[in-house]
Amino acid sequence: MNIKVGVSNRHIHLCKNDFDILFGNIDFTKLKDLSQDGEFASNLVVSIITSKDEIKNVRVIGPLREHSQVEISITDAYKLGINPPIRMSRDFNNATNIKLKYNDKELLLENSCIIANRHIHVNTNDLERFNMYEGKKVKVKVLGERGGILDNVIVKAKDNYNLEMHVDTDEANAFNLKTGDSVILLGDDE
Repeated sequence: MNIKVGVSNRHIHLCKNDFDILFGNIDFTKLKDLSQDGEFASNLVVSIITSKDEIKNVRVIGPLREHSQVEISITDAYKLGINPPIRMSRDFNNATNIKLKYNDKELLLENSCIIANRHIHVNTNDLERFNMYEGKKVKVKVLGERGGILDNVIVKAKDNYNLEMHVDTDEANAFNLKTGDSVILLGDDE
């Protein structure tokens, strides 16, 4: 089975309280829709700051969430001088503290910075048809000159998900993958 790829750059999800602290009364306006229904890239960007370095113009993704989360790549972590864990979204076990800056406002997000696991979004209605379940680990094959096998791709299921595998920019660059490319599902990785 072929699965479309989405390459995920560094980004930030905010809860209402943290959004209000950073942006005040600014409207949370949409720049463009993302591939998963209801999710969007906003017009807002912030800087990620550590004692070592800074990354500017990091996109804020909507809608608002219950807990703020910063997702970066391993390359970003090296630049910032931090060592966040590789986790699924919303898993904050041992997540790293990180500071955000917007204009003159700064906010320390505790237990919020991760490197996202590669994963496949699957609509819950399709789980049985694809012989999958939430949290299942699968293997995929990447074709092309820099092709290879990706192990430990985790299945994420939700009623509004569209079938798509997400990798970060480091993984995409290593395999020469771009958003819209396809990979082949090989099966279980357990």
